[in-house]
Amino acid sequence: MDTGIGRRVRLLGPVRFHIAAPRDIVFDVIAVPYLGRTPRALESELDVWERGTDMVLTAHFTEVKCGVATTLETVRFDRPGRVDFRLVRGPVPHVTESFLFEPDGEGTELTWEGELGTDFWEAGAWWGNRVARQWERAVRNSLTAVTAEAERRAGGGSTFAPAAKTKEA
Repeated sequence: MDTGIGRRVRLLGPVRFHIAAPRDIVFDVIAVPYLGRTPRALESELDVWERGTDMVLTAHFTEVKCGVATTLETVRFDRPGRVDFRLVRGPVPHVTESFLFEPDGEGTELTWEGELGTDFWEAGAWWGNRVARQWERAVRNSLTAVTAEAERRAGGGSTFAPAAKTKEA
């Protein structure tokens, strides 16, 4: 329910990943399942309802302790440097996220950041903190897979190691 009453907004991230692949490859690993045909391996995680040339409306499915959470989001693509997500329907009334791609030597620094908003003052903030933990975990898991696939496509194999290559800002 989105009432706007007692709205609290908290930051998500930022989380940075160094990926040993050019940013056009990293961008494609994220964008192609949305803008092209969704690979079979991702069908249990996302269902694109509407596709445009630079924006989609998609349902995301995330396993949580009590089952599967479904969110409906718009996703905008600004090649090669940015992908933006905006929550349309989900467990909280407001979420925006950005994936930013910056060249970093021969690789890419991918930064994920956003904000999550809840209503109803302290009670909403409590719920928002629970949702944010799950949300951040899902994004980290997704970006771990993106890192491995982008590095595979770049020919270097996956060299991702969370403790060594993930850095919090």
